[in-house]
Amino acid sequence: MPSETPILKGFINPTLMLEVDWYMSQGYIEKYHPSGGALRLMPLGGSVTRGVGSSHGTGYRKLLLQMLEQQGVNARMVGSRKDGPIPNNEHEGWRGFRIDEIEKKARRSVEGLSPDLFMVNAGSNDCLQDFEVEGAGERMSQMVDFLWWACPQSSVLLSTLIVSADKQVDSVVRAINTQFRALAEKKATEQKKIILVDMYSSEGPDVRDLVDGIHPDDEGYDKMAKLWFHGIQEVIHKGFIDTSKYKF
Repeated sequence: MPSETPILKGFINPTLMLEVDWYMSQGYIEKYHPSGGALRLMPLGGSVTRGVGSSHGTGYRKLLLQMLEQQGVNARMVGSRKDGPIPNNEHEGWRGFRIDEIEKKARRSVEGLSPDLFMVNAGSNDCLQDFEVEGAGERMSQMVDFLWWACPQSSVLLSTLIVSADKQVDSVVRAINTQFRALAEKKATEQKKIILVDMYSSEGPDVRDLVDGIHPDDEGYDKMAKLWFHGIQEVIHKGFIDTSKYKF
């Protein structure tokens, strides 16, 4: 496996492109073929994206795919990782990783996979590590700017972070969520294709839905799936995505 290489702001490090080729050659990343006819979704984030805490190991991804299928949308999740006993179990969820670290992983896979839609839930580990909290919004801004740079026609569903059972950590969660809400509003005024999905709400997971104070149980993940689904509906309503291209 290639060694870590520095990420340079504003463009892709040429060495990283060689690493993308290596990941593809090893089968970690499936090359995107535009004729596939599927709406390509990339779940991007940390352990919640991976599905830690769910009994089936897929988190919100299983129900979300079912809901999209029921609406006649041919959707496929993409990513360099696979977890859970479902045929389409790809994702880009990295347990224990902060926003800046998740961005580094995304830079290795995004261009090769060309998602139509990113579902971003990242920052929980910034909270747990109390890592430069005041800069979380800027780190997220840098990451979503890269996503649009790599996939100019893509849309971003930016999620707020879910509640934490630890009151001190939860105060950090709320502070970062305030930054994320402001970021989504700012990007929208810049005519970016972005929708805020508010997981820290009455419709999102609450403390009773957490298996360990951090990760949701199956019920909590089902709540997340429904909120992601509503976010996708809003993306469609705003005309960011033409689902007629992705019908069964």
